[in-house]
Amino acid sequence: MSLSVSRLEAARSLLFVPGDRPERFGKAVASGADVVIVDLEDAVAAADKERARAEAAAWLAAGNSAMVRINAPGTPWSDEDSAMAAACGAPVMVPKAADPGILADFARRTGGKCPVMPLVETAAGIERAVEVCAAPGVVRVALGNVDLAGQLGVAHDDHEALAYSRSRLVSASAVTGLSAPVDGVTTSVQDTEAIAADVVRARRFGFAGKLCIHPAQIAVVAERFAPTAAEREWARSVVAAGESVTVVDGHMVDKPVLERARRILAADG
Repeated sequence: MSLSVSRLEAARSLLFVPGDRPERFGKAVASGADVVIVDLEDAVAAADKERARAEAAAWLAAGNSAMVRINAPGTPWSDEDSAMAAACGAPVMVPKAADPGILADFARRTGGKCPVMPLVETAAGIERAVEVCAAPGVVRVALGNVDLAGQLGVAHDDHEALAYSRSRLVSASAVTGLSAPVDGVTTSVQDTEAIAADVVRARRFGFAGKLCIHPAQIAVVAERFAPTAAEREWARSVVAAGESVTVVDGHMVDKPVLERARRILAADG
């Protein structure tokens, strides 16, 4: 059973699980994450890549659902990772995404069977964000903040330093008609205050989901990405005011504001 595109587009919490740790696959699903990502890339040592791919294939073939983070195109493992994902009909996270031609080639080789979520984690990917978002098969994009920060020479948790990159992904997603992007990881695994603060900042930028590295992060991400009580109350009052330009609580309401209110209520549903 593969993950639907609509589920990928709406997911708030996306949890990585190492591909060479099959005993954790079921626990990842039980965490309540909207999407589980079986990771064949960074979480797996080179010597264990083939075993991880086999474990992922067996689990998916048994009827389980997950996204697969393949190894980056051009590495020795990428082609076989892609073939496995296509055979299972699994959506794919493509790391180091920067070249729309490579993404188009991936879509061609997999026969369009795999919805694609590019992980944008290089300066080149940020600068070509619109092209990446518009590539064939892409349903949503995610930010790889740790790798990107390393290339830029800044701290991965420095929100000011990565503000430009985040804004580029949000804008590129909007202009190409994709769902709002997925923010990168918070490396403080058990620090709920840190991840809550990160989600609040991500929402302000326009992100609507977050990559997670531990089940303890899932509940906080789900809660903080959901509309607040004040947002829901505001949205209901705006929608109730009707289609015409009007004033609600002293502020002008026109079509763009009404559309935002409807999005909030839809996200709450």
